Amino acid sequence: MNLNNLFQNFCKKNNLEINAYQLTIVNKIESFYTSNFNKSIFKKFFLKDNSKQVFYLHGGVGVGKTMILNFFFDLVEEKKLRQHFNEFMLSFHDFAHEKKEKNEENVINQFVKNLKSKTKLIYFDEFQVTNIVDAMILGKLFEQIFKEDIKIILTSNIKISELYKDGLQRDQFKPFIKIMEKQSIECELKIEDDYRKTDHNQKQRYFYPLNQETNFKINKFFRTITKEKSHSSKIINVKGRNFKIENFYEGVARFDFNDLCNQNLGAEDYLEIIQACKFITLDNIPQFNDINSNQQHRFITLIDIIYDKNIPLAVTAEQNIDQFTSSRLLENSFKRTISRLYELTSEERNNEARVL
Repeated sequence: MNLNNLFQNFCKKNNLEINAYQLTIVNKIESFYTSNFNKSIFKKFFLKDNSKQVFYLHGGVGVGKTMILNFFFDLVEEKKLRQHFNEFMLSFHDFAHEKKEKNEENVINQFVKNLKSKTKLIYFDEFQVTNIVDAMILGKLFEQIFKEDIKIILTSNIKISELYKDGLQRDQFKPFIKIMEKQSIECELKIEDDYRKTDHNQKQRYFYPLNQETNFKINKFFRTITKEKSHSSKIINVKGRNFKIENFYEGVARFDFNDLCNQNLGAEDYLEIIQACKFITLDNIPQFNDINSNQQHRFITLIDIIYDKNIPLAVTAEQNIDQFTSSRLLENSFKRTISRLYELTSEERNNEARVL
């Protein structure tokens, strides 16, 4: 495949800086690909297979993890699946619920066999474990995935040994960590600067502070992008629960922070809501602290899904984007959210907004 040369050409074409750290990671990805998908007939049948089934890339926010794995994933010709991890786990829970209603057994085996019929490679961007229900089931689920010889590539902000750190009943989660460490090529990508915060990518649709002037600016902006669109309200149904979008203009939606993050909503709800949207305006994002950490956790999940679905975003907030505070428990996760806010409100995404 000569991934190294292809990556360098890709960076030059897109005016991206090339550095030695990224090239080292690219070489390791190529080795992962070769050992899993490009073996000779002799090696497949006559040599013991000691290849790792997971490529686990971790590092700080904005260092280019997603860019590199996106580049690799787009080149892979085998059957493949890219999915947000929350979405993947929701699909498993839905599958399990359906099978248990029919009193069927071996739900995990059935789910993974169905998965294998669709893909040989799964890509999870920003892999993290925050839900105790998911934490307790991941060991058995991934063990079966490995038995079926499905390969996984993923990015994360933390190394494997620190997954679900300080989580409830973490001792029961440790077998999953051991499985992952055994099956993974674990690499760290280090770069000093967050590429999403460069001058080329400065925020364009981030309005602050929360005052009359900012309100005037965001209203003017919203009127401009909805000028030739008809207004309606839209009802989103999630498993019998209705969520009403009051300000909906043919895919352009406007929400208040409290509409989405101060209600009992989760990843499943956000996925359904965001699928109806082509552009989102989110008003009145507050500062975060230990008192409103639940709202902050929902906000982190919301931004992850908006980012994963590639939806342009405009926001109003209490402070500049680099002056956000956080609850102590969510400090590490929130760094990723800040970095993604830079990108979602950037000039690059403006080009996407213009086609609305």
